[in-house]
Parts: sequence; C-alpha cells; structure tokens
Amino acid sequence: MNTDTTRGTTPLIARIPGSKSLTNRLLLLAAAAEGTSRIHAPLVGEDTLAFRGALRECGIPVRVGPLDESWEVTGAGRGPTGRARLWCADAGTAARFLPPFAATGHGAFLFDGSSQLRARPQEPLLEALRGLGADIEAGPGNGLPLLVRAEGLAGGNITVESSPSSQYLSGLLMAAPLMRTGLRVRALGLVSRPYVDMTLALMRRYGARVTEGEDGDLRVEPGPYTATDTVVEPDASTASYAFAAAAVTGRTVTVPGLGAGCLQGDLRFVEILAKAGAEVRVDETATTVTGTGRLRGGFAVDMGDVSDTFMTLAAIAPLADAPITIHGIGHTRLKESDRIAAVAQNLRACGIETAEGSDWITVYPGTPRSARVSCRHDHRIAMAFSVLGLTTPDTLTLDDPHCVAKTFPAFHSELRRLFPWYEPPVGADESIEEHQ
Repeated sequence: MNTDTTRGTTPLIARIPGSKSLTNRLLLLAAAAEGTSRIHAPLVGEDTLAFRGALRECGIPVRVGPLDESWEVTGAGRGPTGRARLWCADAGTAARFLPPFAATGHGAFLFDGSSQLRARPQEPLLEALRGLGADIEAGPGNGLPLLVRAEGLAGGNITVESSPSSQYLSGLLMAAPLMRTGLRVRALGLVSRPYVDMTLALMRRYGARVTEGEDGDLRVEPGPYTATDTVVEPDASTASYAFAAAAVTGRTVTVPGLGAGCLQGDLRFVEILAKAGAEVRVDETATTVTGTGRLRGGFAVDMGDVSDTFMTLAAIAPLADAPITIHGIGHTRLKESDRIAAVAQNLRACGIETAEGSDWITVYPGTPRSARVSCRHDHRIAMAFSVLGLTTPDTLTLDDPHCVAKTFPAFHSELRRLFPWYEPPVGADESIEEHQ
C-alpha cells in the first residue's frame, strides 16, 4: 500500500453529505408547520429515508426534487391524524422524535424498527409522554414496538431523564408548540447539549417561542410553526473522518459549508485535532485541517458534548506519540453499539493496547497490524477504522462495509478519491434503493 505522508499544500476538497441531525429535525419541523417547507441539500441516507418514509405513512406529503437535491414537505400546523404503521429502521431520531409528534395528533400510530433499534432505550421518553397524558403501549423493556393512541396533548410541566440521550428532550421540545398549553421541561443529566442547542435554533427559525430560565428549565409557548426553506449544512460528525485523515497523512483537507456559524457542535472536533498537533483554520464558509507530520498525545479530553466523534479520535490515537484518554462518553455504550467496547475490541485486534472504564477509554501508541474490524453494524465504527487503515502498512478489513449507508453511502469511494491508495471494500458503495 502507498502510505506516502508527504505534507500536502494543495487542499483536497471533501464532499461531505448533509447533516443527518439537521435533516431529520427539519423534516419534523416542516411536517409540524403550516404550509410547504423546502429542505435543500438533505442527507440521502438510510436514517433520513426511514424518517421521510414514516412521515409519508402519517399522511404528510413529501415531494422529492431532481437528484434528491431538495425535499418539499407540506405540513398542516398540527400533529398527524389517522392510523399508520411507521418503520424506523435503525434511526434513533425517528424512534425518539416522531412519537411525541404523533401524540399531539389524533389516531393510532404503531412504531417499530430493527432489532438494533429495539434494543436502544426509550423509557425516559415514554415516562415523559405518559406524564403529559399520552396513551402509549410499549414493547419489552419499554422499547419498540410502540403504539401511540393519540388524542392530542395538553402540555404542562415535566422532567425528563436525559443522561442516556439528548434526543428525548429534542423530540419533546419540537412537539411542544403543538401542545395546547405548551411545555415547561427540566432535563436531568443532559448529555450532548450542542444537539439540544441545534434543536432550539431550528425551532426558532420556524417561529417557535422558546426561552430558558435561570433555573435551566426550557419553556415553549403554544403556537404553530411557520413553513421555512433551509439549506442543510454538511454533516460535521461525518466530516471528522476527512479531517482526521488529513491530520494523520500530512495532507490538507477542506470542507466547504462548515464555517464559523455552523449549527453543529461536532465541528469542535477540529479543536481536539489542533490540540493533537494539526493545523486548523475555520473561516466563515469552510474549515480546513492540515497534518503536520506527527500526532501529539499525552492529554485527556472530555468528548461528552461531541461524542459522535470520539471514535474518530480513538481510531487514530495509536499514531500519537503518547497515550490519549477520552472521557465523558458513557452514554455512547447505548448507541448503535456499545461504542467504547467496540473501539477497544477493534484496537486490541490491531495489536494496540487500550484501557477502559464505564465512561472513558485510553489508547496507547503502537503500530497497527492487519486485522478484521468488527463493525457491529455501526457506521461510525466502520468509518473511523477506515481512517486508521490509511496509514497502516498492513491491511484493515471491515466485516460490514455497507453499514456506512446509514449516513454516508458514498463514504468508501470518497475516501478513495481523496486518498488514492485507499482500497474500498468490494461492492461497498452500492446505492440505497429509493422508495419514492
């Protein structure tokens, strides 16, 4: 394999797809708004297609423009009505954003998903919804499948346990303007606060009246959303792989569309790369990372607020000159996989020493050896270890290369375009079948 790491001076322009977090929030807000909203440059991936399909099953029109460059969503300014079976596939955002929205409507809505999604916790969300008067019948362990018998929600005051995921809070907040008296909510143990800030910013863009009290409680006034057109930013979590690849290959990578005004907290990942020795430039319209020929370690970093990128750092940490400890990430054990355990297992398979605790992992320097990476059907494991594979003299293979389709169907071909020595797994970039 060609592992030339000569520092590049000409920036490589990475083509990063739209943000999943933004796309699915915008789909929900557009569905709840009065009128037609246009979502430009949406992510076209398994999670967003599942979310879009679920909205259609609720009777909400979603029209797709040429080449999926834009989606038009026509909302009625209220929750859905009728009866529907909603398939969430692997999308945690669908399983956590759509039930509160459905509960504000009228009818019966049955939610289900993959075995992976069924295993993910839902109880804090269901407790909050029941506290608001929702009639919900849940599956084993208070998870999917989930039946919501909707008769509207009056609203009120609730407390929601938010230590497993911030998505419970975001789902409740986005549904709140459709409740008759609005909502006052207190979040306990909130993780990933930047995602909640993203939710609030988008809600306000659609006309919601949201305030945060000195006590930390969030208050949402009742009232309809207003249809709005929005351009989706490139996905900052996904961009972390391109930025990390620049840092470890000595090249320069630019991601247009991710600039100083970015709504996504995960862009803060580049600050960690700077701590590790990379050169970082963030201007109004783009972010650029340049590798400097070495990766510095010898530090600990709390990645609780940017936890979707912790695997990216952990995967390249063996290349640093001293150990790196990542902490504040206990909630990632409840994601698509137990991500701390998955990273540790795969690094050890590569011959890299690690140590881990309930909410932390330490990665020690070493030379990765040939290994077969266990992806655990987790897109972020597959993409993170693909970056490590750019610098290894031996081959790293993925047992499930297709799982990247969840958020970046063309990941392998794009990595090959940027770094020609990368060898994509055979057939890895098969397209997702569209269900128009």
